Amino acid sequence: MNKIIAITLLIMGMSAHAHAEDASYTIKLMTPETALKAAQAALKKCREEGFQVAVAVVDRTGQAQVMLRDRLAGMHTPGAALDKAWSAASFKSNTTQLAEATQAGKPSSGIRQIDRVLAIGGGLMIEAGGTLYGAIGVSGAPNGDADDRCARAGVKSITEDLELSM
Repeated sequence: MNKIIAITLLIMGMSAHAHAEDASYTIKLMTPETALKAAQAALKKCREEGFQVAVAVVDRTGQAQVMLRDRLAGMHTPGAALDKAWSAASFKSNTTQLAEATQAGKPSSGIRQIDRVLAIGGGLMIEAGGTLYGAIGVSGAPNGDADDRCARAGVKSITEDLELSM
């Protein structure tokens, strides 16, 4: 009888433990220092190419971590950079690809009607080891391809740091 009670309690304890594991999860986030490093590298790349831009970095939930605006960047650039980063993190898609997927007449075209979605080049996901850490957005270069180049420099500057922290 005692064996049956012990086995029953053991099974109940195991199922309670399994259920508790399903009640939460753990995520990885960039430190503010890592986000700042990415933003500074993107800003530097744009300056080297002669562009005055704003750079925003968001965490995987779309919350702003860093915003940098160069001296002569347009008034619209901070908001646009933040929305590009938010869009990339939210849809888990770089904004150049999001722009293609949401063109008029395509099944996902309605996405462009969602507040904060900015489906033009310059927003890139920040990933390492299959984990989405956040996204970076650049606004102010003459076109989305140039914004993308600057954003890529930002991502490249921290990829090794993120991979080593895994």
